Formats: sequence, C-alpha cells, structure tokens
Amino acid sequence: MASILDQYEEESARATSISSVTPIQVPIGPGYIDARTDLDTPIFSKKKINFKPSDPLTHVVVSSNFLVMAMSNNLLLRLDLEHPDQQEEIELPKASEDKVYRLFLDPTGKHLIICMESTENLYLSRNSRKPRSIGKLKGHLVNAVAWNLQNTNENTTGAILLGTSRGLIFETELTDSGDSRFFQGSLDQYLKQLFNLAKDKIVPITGLEFDRMPSDSMTEYKYYILATTPGRLYQFVGNVSKSTDPPLFQQLFMQYESGAEQFLELPGEFGYSELTMYRPRHAKCVKSFAWMTGPGVYHGEIDVSGTAGPQSVTVNTKLIRYPRDGDEKSQNPLSMVMTEFHVLLLFPDRLKVMCVLNEQLIYEDVFPDRFGRLLGLCSDPVKGTIWAFTGQSIFKYKVTREARDVWQMYLDKNEFELAKEYCRDNVAQLDRVLTKQAEYLFEKGEYQESAMMYAQTQNSFEEIALKFIKLDGKDALKSFIQKKLSALRPQDKTQITMLVTWLIEIFLNQLGEMKEQGQDESDEYRKVQEEFRMFLAQPKNKECVSNNRGVVYDLIASHGDVEDMVFFAVLMRDFEKVITHHIQHDNYKGALGQLSKQTDTELVYKFSPLLMQYIPKETVSLWISLRDNLEPIKLIPALVQYDHNKNREQGNEAIKYLEFCIEQLDNKDQAIHNYLLSLYAKLKPDQLMTYLNIQGTDEDTICYDLKYALRLCAEHGHKKACVHIYSLMGLYEEAVDLALQVDVELAKQQADKPDEDDNDLRKKLWLRIARHVVEEEKDVKRAMEFLHDCELLKIEDILPFFPDFVTIDHFKDAIVTSLQEYNHHIEQLKEEMDDATKSAEEIRKEIQSFRNKYAFVSATDKCAACNFPLMARSFYLFPCHHKFHSDCLIGEVLPNLTSKKRQRVEELQRKVAENEDSRALSVGVRGDNSTDKSKDTKAELDDLVASECIYCGDLMVRSIDQPFLDEGDEDLVLSGWL
Repeated sequence: MASILDQYEEESARATSISSVTPIQVPIGPGYIDARTDLDTPIFSKKKINFKPSDPLTHVVVSSNFLVMAMSNNLLLRLDLEHPDQQEEIELPKASEDKVYRLFLDPTGKHLIICMESTENLYLSRNSRKPRSIGKLKGHLVNAVAWNLQNTNENTTGAILLGTSRGLIFETELTDSGDSRFFQGSLDQYLKQLFNLAKDKIVPITGLEFDRMPSDSMTEYKYYILATTPGRLYQFVGNVSKSTDPPLFQQLFMQYESGAEQFLELPGEFGYSELTMYRPRHAKCVKSFAWMTGPGVYHGEIDVSGTAGPQSVTVNTKLIRYPRDGDEKSQNPLSMVMTEFHVLLLFPDRLKVMCVLNEQLIYEDVFPDRFGRLLGLCSDPVKGTIWAFTGQSIFKYKVTREARDVWQMYLDKNEFELAKEYCRDNVAQLDRVLTKQAEYLFEKGEYQESAMMYAQTQNSFEEIALKFIKLDGKDALKSFIQKKLSALRPQDKTQITMLVTWLIEIFLNQLGEMKEQGQDESDEYRKVQEEFRMFLAQPKNKECVSNNRGVVYDLIASHGDVEDMVFFAVLMRDFEKVITHHIQHDNYKGALGQLSKQTDTELVYKFSPLLMQYIPKETVSLWISLRDNLEPIKLIPALVQYDHNKNREQGNEAIKYLEFCIEQLDNKDQAIHNYLLSLYAKLKPDQLMTYLNIQGTDEDTICYDLKYALRLCAEHGHKKACVHIYSLMGLYEEAVDLALQVDVELAKQQADKPDEDDNDLRKKLWLRIARHVVEEEKDVKRAMEFLHDCELLKIEDILPFFPDFVTIDHFKDAIVTSLQEYNHHIEQLKEEMDDATKSAEEIRKEIQSFRNKYAFVSATDKCAACNFPLMARSFYLFPCHHKFHSDCLIGEVLPNLTSKKRQRVEELQRKVAENEDSRALSVGVRGDNSTDKSKDTKAELDDLVASECIYCGDLMVRSIDQPFLDEGDEDLVLSGWL
C-alpha cells in the first residue's frame, strides 16, 4: 500500500518543481527566431503508479484529492492524497454474489454513494468508516447522481438528484447523524420521485447534472437540469422557491408532466452513454459539457444568460465523431473525461484524446496486453488530475499547458479575438494572430481596421505602408502611421520626427484636395481640420513639431494653408508671427486678441506703438488689465505715437493710462510724470495745476523734472504753473515777478513762501509787490495795506515808491502807527535793561556766597564710581556731596560727550600732564607764566568734565534711554547667568 502513496508524492513534488519554473517564451514570427524547446513536451503524459492491489480493481473515483478504489472482494480503499500516510480500508456488507455496481463521490470528496448490483445502496461519509444503507432506495439501481454544487456541509449532501436504471429521477438528502442508533431513520431525510423518462419504454438514466442560474428574483432560485439516456439529452429549466419545503425540484419538474420536456435524440446508441461537465477552477459556473453517445461525443457550451432560449442552456453544440482507423476493429468507448479543450475517450486497450476545437485526434496511448483490459477513466473535477485503471494497475495522466495550441486553432477558424485571448503571453503568437487578422480585414476592404491591426504587428513598416499608399484614400495609411507613432518610446526621436512630418503632409494634402473641390465649408473638411489640430496638440507630437517648427512652417506654407498656419503658430506660442499676420491683414483687433492671450511682455512693447495708432482705447484697456506685469516706461514709445489732430480720443486714452499708472500703480518714473505733464499742458490745461498741487511742494518727493516742467509750461503760456514751479525751485523773486503779471494775490502768496528766518528776502519780495502796486497800478491805498499783511514792512520802506505829488493824507495813519510802535519798542528796551541789571546783581551775590561755601572730606570717604578711598589721588567734590576721583569722573563723562569735546578733553589731559612734568623738573625756578597757563588749562578741563555731577545733573537725564549692557557684553553676561 505504501508504494502507491510514495509514487504519488514523488509525482506531486516533481510537478510542483516543474510548474514553478516558467519556461522561456521565445516568440516566433516576423523579427523573431524559433528557439522554443518546451513544445516538445506532450500535452498529455502518462505515469504508471507503482501499486498492485490485493484483489482486482473494479471501480475508481476521485475528487478534491480524495481517491476511493473498490476491489472485487468488496473492500474499499480510501486515500487522502494530500496526506498519503492516512489510508483507510473499509469493508462493505458481504452478500452472496453481490458486487459493487457504481461509485459516486461528490466534488468535495466528503460524501460517497455506493451502488451494489443487488440494488442495495450505501452511503459513506468522510468522517465515517462504516457504510450505511439508504433504505428508501432499496430496489433501485442508481446509474447517475447529480450533486449539489452549492453544498459545502460535511454532514449533509444537500438536495441531490438520483437517476436509476429504469429512467426514474429521485430527489433526496443524505445526512450523517454520527449516531448508529438512528441509522435506519435519519440517513435519508426524504426520497421523492420527481420525473420518469421511461414513459414509452424503460431506458436507464446515464447522466444527471444540475446547477443554479442567475436570477433577478428575490424569492426564487433558477436552476437547469441535464439528464441523459443512451440516446437522448434532456434539458429542464425552471424556478424554485427559496422558502419551499423538500423536495426542492418538485415545482420545476411539475411543469414538464404534460410531456413538454426538451430533449435531443441522436441515433445509433450502443446501450449506454456518459455525461460530463467542465467547470474551470475557481469558477462559479459550469463552462461546457460533453455527452458520450452512440454516433460520437456531443459537445457544447453552457450559457445561463438566456441567449439559448427559455428552455435551453446549451449553445455552440456539435457532434464530434469517434476517431476510427481503417484497419482498426470497431470499438465503442468505455468512458470519457473532459478538459477545457479536449475529451479523453477510453477504449478497452487504449486512450484517445480529441481536441474539441478542430475535432482532431491529438494523442493516442495504447496499453500493452500485460496491463490487462482497461476498465475505467475518471478525473478530479477540483484538482484536474486524470486517472485510468485496469484490474491490476492504476495510471495517472498529467496535463501540461493544454491551451498551448488553442490560439492556432482559433486562428485557423478566423476567430481572432479568441485566438488573441490564448496567446497574450506569447508575443510571437500574438503577432501572427494580428497579422492574419489584418490581412483578413484588408481582403474584406475594411482598411481602417486593417491598418490598426497591422500597426500592432512586427511586420516591416515600409512593406505595410506601401500596401496602404496604393489605396485611393489615405485614411487607412494615416491610421496606420498614427498607431505606429503612439507605440514609439519618447527616446525614439528620429522615428517620431519622420512619422509626425509624414502625417502632417498627409493631413495638408487632404485639406488641400478638399479645398480644390470646394469643400472647405463642409462638415467633412472641418472634421479633418479638427483632427489635424488635435494631432498637432498631442503632447508627444507637440514636442516633436516644437523642435522642428521650421520644417512644419515650410510644409504648411507650401500648401498655402493660412488658417492652419495661424493655428500652428498659436500652438507653438509663436505669437509674434500670429500678431504680425493679423496686422498685415489690418486685423488690429485680432492682433490685440492674440497679444492678450500670451504672457511675453516684450511683444506688448513691440506692437503697442502700431496698435495705439488704430485702436487706442482697446490697447489701453489691455495695458490696464496687465497692471504690474508691464513697465509703463517701456510704453512711452507707444504713447507718443498719437496724432492729436487726427485722433483726439487717443490723447485722452494716453492720459487715462498715465493717470492709472500714477494713481493705481503708484508709479514714480520721472519719464511717466514728465509725459503726463506734457499732455496736461497740451490737452488738458485745467488739470495741470491739480496735478502740480497733488505732487506737493517737497522737491525730494516730486516725480517730474522741474526744469522740464518750467520750460514746458512757459512754452504753452501757463503762467500760474510757472509761478508754482519757480517757487518749488526756490526762485522766489522770479516767481513773484511772474505772479505780478497774473494776480497780486498770487504774488503775495509767493512772497510768504521763503523761510521765516530769511526776513531780508521776504521783505525784498514784499517791496517788489508794493512797488508794483504803487508804480504800475497807482493804488496807494492798497500799497498801504501791505503794512498790515507783512510785519516786516515799515512806512519808511515804501515811502520812496510814492510820487512826489502824493499828499500825506494817504499815509498819515500809517506814519502815526509807526511812531507809536517805535515808542512802544523803546519802552520795552528800557524794561529789559532794568531786568538785566537786577539779574547781574543777583549773580554777583551768588558767586560771593559760593566762594565762602565748604564741605568736609574724611579719610574714610570713597569714590562714588570705583568705591576706592577718595584721598588716594586727586578728586572732585560736588555740592550734592558726590565725590569722584579725577580719572574716574573723566572716564564716566567721556562716553557722553561729543566727538569734538572728547578730543578737547584728551588734549587738555595731555597738557596738564606735560605741565606737571615740567614743573617737577624746574623746582625752585620761578615761572609765573607757566603757572598761569597751567591754571587756565585746568580750569578749562574742569568746565568740560566737572560742570555738573554726573549722577545729579542733566547728563544722567539724557542717558536714560541707553541700555544697561553694551552689545558686546550681552552674550557674555547671559552665559554667566546660565
């Protein structure tokens, strides 16, 4: 027993190691070399299992890696192929002459039904080692079992269908209670006959399958049931209530009681048949079915979408004849297994494999006589393994890349989409499929689709291009090149450039031909033009044409396509070219529109002078919208291009923009202000003085050139403005002289503008005004009023201006007033002299008192600055009783003195030191002059450093805003704190 398990483990490990290594796929086709060697491995390979049963085998079933073998001595061997060491031998009840008739194992491998020739039916659960009799089935020979594919419970089978040798269909549910005391009453929950296929004559049911179909109903399930007899295939489709009581399918079969069952009958039956379903791994639904019957294998697909009709689920059905050799003795197949693309037919001495796609025999395995007659063939519906057996031997078939040639079969049938589905991992095979599909479409005249297919192949580009060039239309060639272009990598610069240039030429030729035919207003023309523009705007193409824009410009120009030339220039952001084109065609608004779409301000500066001549209002609006992006000083050439006589409005627009720059943008450029000033002087003199007043009187903040403004205003005769500018320039005499030509009041305003300290100038200006009034206007009375307007003027100042014949009556009051003022002034001087005399007397008294003032200094007194004994060296004593060493006081005072005084103190210190040294050398020598000089130096030094106490005087008050720490010492002090 151990040998079969060891052999199975070896084969499983070997298969795993082989499948884990992905074979290198070397494509075959144009541009490829056929270097594949893995195709030498056959799809189906056989391995004999090293196992010899103790008694001849009669039946073998396998599912979900659970293998069950029945031997002639009514002994079952059950194996879990994932755990080979766990083997189970199960003895069946031994009745005389009773043998196993059929074994049925569900897809999960958990439930086994054993049918005996004596019509005794047994059930064996995976968790049990003792078969139990299905009492209600006694007397029925079960030929087929339809397992419930939705069931995953280990203790119950769910609702299943049973087909008997007498054509009856039963429904039952088997439950393993695990308690032998309830064996007789609890195994088969119910048994109900649902349908009889043997109404006319008794025929056995050879195959039975059911599965659930998609349903939109919330209360019902939808099922289909396939049943076969030796010559017929029945289909039952119907709904089952979700809340119905068992039997589950009674409602479905009741609709067929009247004899309306759907069936297919094939002639030539040989007394038995077999129904097999194929469900891909991890799929929910069955994909296809195969029915082994008399004339051959009836194969088709299962379609649960309803397209096959309300009472059918089989589509794409066909009959595959059994392979026959001329010399071969006619034999009927014993059993059948189906894979995704093949059916395996077991004959007494050989195994034949046929492809369901091309119906060809692809594999034949003849068994030597020493193995004995083949008895059966089965497959694991979950794991996909295939097993064949004789009375003494077991064989396992391995399926290797079953779908390797499926693409070729579909290709031969011109089913290109299916062919591509099965060769997507092989570039060479996919290329062959695409090539043949492209040729097929080309022959049918579907050139556009053919071009798209050709573009995906590895065929010669030149060969395919020449093929499409010969066609009358160029749409297919265009599609082919575009598809090729989209597949190129960004680094394929040369190829991209060639294809883009070619496509541009094709587009331009198409547009040109349509123009020649007068179709330039048609929808087709606009469609092609839009396609051309979209092509140019694609990122990859745009980058290419941007690098080769000169070539593209030449191409478009050679076709005379002005409209697309403009579009291309806009696309390339060659706005200068576009604007120039519009201007050449007098489309100034179009030029301005393009100018507004771009961001290069240099183009604005370049084209604004011309646009300002024709559309000044729109141009200025553009400038204003750009705000700070423009430098107004660079727009002066455009602003000066206007002709006032031709277009007066343009001058106003220029003023509008300049005012915007000054008021909104706060522009300070002198050129801007000068030009606005010139426009005011020429066009709007009423706003000239307003502008000058807004600019103010501070020469440092005035933005215009005073000299230029003066010359401009004088040129245009704006005297008030000239007076204002003269005043700003400090030329008050010229301002007053010019103001007298305009208005005396204006002159009086100018006469008051000089500084109040400059009385001489102010008096001079007022005298000019007075002289003008007396001599030019002959208005003596008004001249006398000047004495009240300016306090600097006296009657005696303006008397020389009066003529000799003027009587005193005109200025009698002024003379009296002047004399009274003189008298009052004299009295004030007398009072001031008396006050000064009294103050001098008080000062003399205070000086005398200070000479007699004294203070006591003890030997323990210390310097207020350094805190050392005061008597150690020379010191100062202040009336406030603060005492300082001389050098300490000088050190404290020096930082607070001006640089000039600081230098003087240092100089006096040196002189004092020199005097003391010279006095020490000349002891005993009389020198009064040197002593006097020394006293003077010492007195001057005392005045500078000891005029007041540094703690009680003004020096302390002035230093209140100084920091306690110097900047250099701050970091040092902080580090000390930390």
